[in-house]
Amino acid sequence: MKMKKTIKKLIDSEVFRYLVFGGLTTLVSIVTYWLFSAMLSDGGEISAIDIQAANVLSWIFAVTFAYITNKFFVFGQGSLKPKTLVREILSFVAARLFSLVAECLWLFVTTAYIGINDKISKIIGQVFVVVINYVFSKVFIFKKEK
Repeated sequence: MKMKKTIKKLIDSEVFRYLVFGGLTTLVSIVTYWLFSAMLSDGGEISAIDIQAANVLSWIFAVTFAYITNKFFVFGQGSLKPKTLVREILSFVAARLFSLVAECLWLFVTTAYIGINDKISKIIGQVFVVVINYVFSKVFIFKKEK
């Protein structure tokens, strides 16, 4: 019985939900990145500019997915008040822009200077992005309304 309660408490926890939906957001980001990078590559070769373009395009899909899932399923902020939505969306996008810039720098340095494959670099970068985005979402964006 105690094990059941512990498992239920874990599944009901915000961190667990964030990890699940963060993992799904990462999957959206990686899959769309691979699709866009395949479309932009020239016979399997992809330029530094095309890597960044594919990353920004995948970011748009991932951020849209993340906002919806974070708002309703992770942080339980179902408010649809216009003032709340505007504040959340602007702060969410601003925080995600910060992590996008960090990820773009990561991709540039690791692919252009270190020589890591862009897809491997993208996967590694996503770990940092998930952590950064959780902190911003928890502390600044989806605050409980008073």
